[in-house]
Amino acid sequence: MPDSFSSPPPRVLRVAIPSPLRRLFDYHASHEAPPGGWRPGIRVRVPFGRRQVVGVVVACAAQSDLAPDKLKPVDAWLDAEPLPEDWLWLCQFTARYYQHSLGDTLHQAMPVLLRQGRPLAGRMRERWQALTEPGTDDPRLKRAPRQAELLAMLRQHPHGLPTQAIVAQGYSREQLTTLVEKRLAVREEIPLAAADPATEQLLAEPALPLNREQAQALAAIHERLDTFHPCLLHGVTGSGKTEIYLQLIEAVVSRGQQALLLVPEIGLTPQTLSRFRQRFRAPVVALHSGLTDNERLDAWEAAASGRAAIVIGTRSAIFTPLARPGVIIVDEEHDASFKQQEGLRYHARDLAVARAQHHAIPLLLGSATPSLESLHHAASGHYRHLRLTRRASRHPPARLELIDLRGRPRRGGLIAPAIEAIGETLSAGHQVLVFINRRGFAPTLACHACGWLADCDHCDAHMTLHRQPPMLACHHCDKRRPVPDACPSCGSADLRPLGSGTERTEETLASLFPKVPVHRIDRDSTRRRDAFEQTLAQVRRGEPCLLVGTQMLAKGHHLPHVTLVVVVNADAGLYASDFRALEHSAQLLVQVAGRAGRAAHPGRVLVQTLHTDDPHLRLLAEHGYDALAGQLLAERRAAALPPYRFLALLRLESPREDATISLGREAAAMLRGWTGEHAPDVHCLGPVPAPMERRQNRYHVQLLLSAGRRSQLHAACARLTAWLESSPEARRVRWSLDVDPQTLA
Repeated sequence: MPDSFSSPPPRVLRVAIPSPLRRLFDYHASHEAPPGGWRPGIRVRVPFGRRQVVGVVVACAAQSDLAPDKLKPVDAWLDAEPLPEDWLWLCQFTARYYQHSLGDTLHQAMPVLLRQGRPLAGRMRERWQALTEPGTDDPRLKRAPRQAELLAMLRQHPHGLPTQAIVAQGYSREQLTTLVEKRLAVREEIPLAAADPATEQLLAEPALPLNREQAQALAAIHERLDTFHPCLLHGVTGSGKTEIYLQLIEAVVSRGQQALLLVPEIGLTPQTLSRFRQRFRAPVVALHSGLTDNERLDAWEAAASGRAAIVIGTRSAIFTPLARPGVIIVDEEHDASFKQQEGLRYHARDLAVARAQHHAIPLLLGSATPSLESLHHAASGHYRHLRLTRRASRHPPARLELIDLRGRPRRGGLIAPAIEAIGETLSAGHQVLVFINRRGFAPTLACHACGWLADCDHCDAHMTLHRQPPMLACHHCDKRRPVPDACPSCGSADLRPLGSGTERTEETLASLFPKVPVHRIDRDSTRRRDAFEQTLAQVRRGEPCLLVGTQMLAKGHHLPHVTLVVVVNADAGLYASDFRALEHSAQLLVQVAGRAGRAAHPGRVLVQTLHTDDPHLRLLAEHGYDALAGQLLAERRAAALPPYRFLALLRLESPREDATISLGREAAAMLRGWTGEHAPDVHCLGPVPAPMERRQNRYHVQLLLSAGRRSQLHAACARLTAWLESSPEARRVRWSLDVDPQTLA
């Protein structure tokens, strides 16, 4: 924390600037200070090189290591009051833990408009209220019947009405102004977001009754609402975890505190937001990448001021300041989307743990398939392990039925037993979900004459064939090109799609079941705003239909009329080089299987695979995720992998292959020499080419650090970043350090 403030005023401000440099920059304090004086968290506009940038004051000092005449003055302060203290603490912790520039961390953690220098103030709107009681006649309105009608309408809404709602009823602004002039109504400015405080009647609809397991889990959390209390809510899909979230938040908001709920995908936000707004009369705001810059600032300010009682958001919402934090909930805590994979590579779940501990509030992590890290923490006693083993529908979760693909013809990726099961389910009036985690028409295009494959010119990857519109596209660098009429290698016109994607499976199902609607849900079909929600709204009407989708459909969606799930190919992620591949694939299979049989009818899950005899897959199918997770933890312990050791991954990339390899070798040699003396527990592996060595015409090399203690790993990472920042060779190579990487790809 910064130096203490005292009189006389500080002469030097230490400012965090949005740059990759891991240091603060000293500026001379301007003669005019903010009303409360210079304090940490105040944004300033300062000269930086040839630019003017917005930075954040982190500390003040009486003098600098630089000569006074070398210090540039601050151009202007932007905040009369500093940005929230809890937000500044979280950013400092994040930068320190993830070995990232503090200036860039602060920059990424604030809304875009604050980065640009806008005040921390949400937009306002007008609201009009009547000043007289219902039934009161005013002689001044005898000759103004429309004004009298307008006043009567305002009296029916004691909390007032916004201008837009009044104009929509046919009244004019002039009529409103006249009522104000006659002192019959009043105009006020209120925030656009979370304008109305929570009422005495907090619930807009009653809470649902809890079964015994739910009640016991909620009671266990209630025991310690005033202290840091991390709990893992481990419940099968459809077991009612969301109802526990709702009732826990009810208790927190009733105490005058705020709740932060993190969800993994933007697609889940509207659904969750709608459910919470139906339940509570308290203000609820959302924070996710689909908002405009103004909407994000409105929600951020409403949370920081304390007006928003409930904040719901995706990964970046962990940086939302809260005036009165009461609980943090992370739904689907295992989900990989909580990890930022570029720039500031933070993990929102892990920051939620640190933040809850800092505020001394409960933390609830919910999942049907918890990460191995969370299961390890629960087993070691660091987290309280709360289990929900029964579904609210009382039907047990559907078991995985493995279907052998070997030697069987396929249509759109589907074999005959799966197609027959789909037909039977549709005939019974139910819905079917066909899961294929590959968008496009086919994974690539191949020449049947010479074996040519449509490879990307910029990456070590095949190009995906799309039909809507027709093209070849690389999903790694976004390179696109037309579909060739003939093979570029041999001239043959016999070009065939190789494998199946969502588009091909959709086309096949539409031809097999022409009278049944087919809804495709992937990143391509849901680009238009609200397209995802509109499709799900049609599905929830209950008519028989087919859903074809990627993992977008696997996470948390309640599809009560789906009774059959077909997994087109379960092998895609099982045998990848990443040591987490099996864990993530098993989680995805269980999550997508959980969409079946969530309501009145039991569910069935068919898993097509070329490896029905795989011991891990059979263990998952016969004994469930918990049994597989236990075996994977034992394997991780034997292999000295997380959660039993801690990792950091240095990624190097350059258009020159020799430059990346050379820098990787120098970094490894330096590290091995340093760790041998200062951190013997740290192991340095590599450098080695990345799993996809060439991407976007750049060569990628990796260096892996492994340690049994976090402190030694962080010491080695600090040494590595300092060496890279001072190395002339590192200036010609792009590099990044990923602490606690979730993938080695």
